[in-house]
Amino acid sequence: MLPAHKHTLETLLADTVKQIATATAGASEAAFVSPVITLERPKVAAHGDIACNVAMQLAKPLRANPRQLAQQIVDAVLAHPQAQGLIDGAEVAGPGFINLRIAPAAKQAVVREVFAQQQAFGRSQREAGKHVLVEFVSANPTGPLHVGHGRQAALGDALSNVLASQGWDVHREFYYNDAGVQIQTLALSTQLRARGLKPGDAGWPDSAYNGEYIADIARDYLNGETVSARDGEPVKGAGDVENLDAIRRFAVAYLRHEQDMDLQAFGVEFDHYYLESSLYKEGRVEQTVDALIAAGKTYEEDGALWLRTTDDGDDKDRVMRKKDGTFTYFVPDVAYHVTKWQRGFTKVINIQGSDHHGTVARVRAGLQGLGIGIPKGYPDYVLHKMVTVMRDGQEVKISKRAGSYVTVRDLIEWSGGAAPGQESAPDLLDEETIRRGRDAVRFFLISRKADTEFVFDIDLALKQNDENPVYYVQYAHARICSVLGEWKSRFNADEAVLPSVDLAPLSSERAMALLQKLAEFPDMLSHAAEELAPHAVAFYLRDLASEFHSFYNAERVLVDDETVRNARIALLAATRQVLANGLAIIGVSAPAKM
Repeated sequence: MLPAHKHTLETLLADTVKQIATATAGASEAAFVSPVITLERPKVAAHGDIACNVAMQLAKPLRANPRQLAQQIVDAVLAHPQAQGLIDGAEVAGPGFINLRIAPAAKQAVVREVFAQQQAFGRSQREAGKHVLVEFVSANPTGPLHVGHGRQAALGDALSNVLASQGWDVHREFYYNDAGVQIQTLALSTQLRARGLKPGDAGWPDSAYNGEYIADIARDYLNGETVSARDGEPVKGAGDVENLDAIRRFAVAYLRHEQDMDLQAFGVEFDHYYLESSLYKEGRVEQTVDALIAAGKTYEEDGALWLRTTDDGDDKDRVMRKKDGTFTYFVPDVAYHVTKWQRGFTKVINIQGSDHHGTVARVRAGLQGLGIGIPKGYPDYVLHKMVTVMRDGQEVKISKRAGSYVTVRDLIEWSGGAAPGQESAPDLLDEETIRRGRDAVRFFLISRKADTEFVFDIDLALKQNDENPVYYVQYAHARICSVLGEWKSRFNADEAVLPSVDLAPLSSERAMALLQKLAEFPDMLSHAAEELAPHAVAFYLRDLASEFHSFYNAERVLVDDETVRNARIALLAATRQVLANGLAIIGVSAPAKM
């Protein structure tokens, strides 16, 4: 049901029950508190299009028989002028459910709504004027992006698009952990490679990074190459093996550039890149610690500084500053989130791996301890679980590029069907291979709830049949494009006529099911934004493709009867638009040919 029709029906039911209740109870309308009108799809399609339990909610307070009350509501609703053309019939079922049947013309109206709004169909300005910061990926610049980062990128970008569809002003941010032990390990690993050592040699530490990318960094550093991240200053390789600080700066810039290339291949862009190191340079970490001490939220014990996180629901207090004077990893996170609040982002969503679960309570406790007006529950978190990659029936755990894990670029290349010899050499890949791989990876990685583990099957991603969900959805779009092309050619037709064609022939069971699915798109996007659930878009697209294929297989489109033919073509054109709109939300292309 279209949002406008849903709103009309909710208002109609609310007004009706208010009139009946005030008349029954003898109270004034002003004193009556209307119950929440909940409209749902009946579990059995034969029972109608909409089910409502409002009569059962009111039966007890009004001391009325729920079935009799439901019948009163039905009679009053059907007699109301606003029901004409919207409600085709109503009945009382079970203990007092109200089942409503939506008029065919109201269902068919979605086609004209899609034509009128086109790319804007499904979008809302409900949250217009509100700002939200979505932080995702936020990888340490110590290696290529792995599949976990890929899941974050897919989730974060899709969620950002979902929120934007509801009017939110979305700010995408990438937080670089460019300080700490891991960065020092990166520098030392690169230095060892520059000295000619490699994994397995005597003197190669167990803690060092083993991927071939470390050798690439060392080679370019020694050769005096220049690298730069998208938002950073160029860094030239000094060539001095003993200058560990120069090696560190070059290695970080090199890997930030590599990650930029990974994200570009994945089609993900950010509004801002925030450096952890800047929090130390600007004194924000020390300021945050001092403020928590001043607020009485800390104490000294065993030579360490502790934060009273138990005051805010944590299972135990946490160390902020260790005996050696260094800060634990959640302390700069607290300082970072203070900057988010100070920048005016009262709504913040972090997308991170489930291994960050323990950080949630600590960061929130630190923010509460500062007493600067940040609400409890700030920020919101979407935590995702691991991704297992399967290829040729076997789990893949490593790649030549990274040495110990599968990278985002590996996934894109494999899923795009890269031939042997092309892998790890993106410049050898054609645009179509990259597009295919990017589409498959994006769709697959949001096709499950974030908090469920996911098996990414490369073999499935390469299949060109109904088993492959992204192929199934894209093929529906391409198939419609093909039918529309044939319609134009055979009948010398023009799509400009479609917004005004007679839609009455769209009355079959399969046509009605497809119309209903189209009408669900706006509500689906709204709920996906509320629940921070971009996977709902992938679920919807598979269902919409299924309804289209069922309709197309059951009913011929290019029939002789012009009225019937044009109505069915209009339905297909509307479906094509909604498929394209949904695919755009998750960053997947809508090809016209496959």
